[in-house]
Amino acid sequence: MPRTGRRPGNQDTREAILAAARQAFAERGYDKASIRQIATTAGVDPALVHHYFGAKDKLFLTAMEAPIDPGKAIDQVVSGGLAGIGERLVRMFLTVWDSPAGTSAAALVRSAVSHDWSARMLREFITTQILRRVIAKLDLDPTEAPLRASLVASQLMGLIMARYIIKLEPLATAPRETLVATVGPTIQRYLSGPLDQ
Repeated sequence: MPRTGRRPGNQDTREAILAAARQAFAERGYDKASIRQIATTAGVDPALVHHYFGAKDKLFLTAMEAPIDPGKAIDQVVSGGLAGIGERLVRMFLTVWDSPAGTSAAALVRSAVSHDWSARMLREFITTQILRRVIAKLDLDPTEAPLRASLVASQLMGLIMARYIIKLEPLATAPRETLVATVGPTIQRYLSGPLDQ
């Protein structure tokens, strides 16, 4: 006779919620996945999902095994406004990737390159947790903002691939501030320069 009611053990319940969340986010995307659907799949009450993880964005970050909370990092980067944001963004990215958090981030990128499910999760992470937050906090033309944000993402992902995954020299061992000074202006142009030149 199957048991009903609450799942036994906190760890089993937490893992069931995370498995259901990963499936929902990969299949339906961040926006269409709901806490209620995730709870139903996990066989728990939605209140229990909130108890363990809080809001949907926190559940998503945990399911992604995100090495950092991008909301906090982005707040620091955009607090100075549009002027100089290119250098601040590159410096923050390199600081994260040069830290122990970079090891798990590199594993996520490697997995996304070879697995469709991981690629969908990484795309959702970049779109919902990074790009949307940057767009929301900067005073960008709403008709241009998505293209500008995706150009920034393409530049940063290229830098990550070359420096941390492929380890292309001399980029792989170049000093952080050299990269901030050389890549930062490109990011700045993507965010504040004309797009038709």
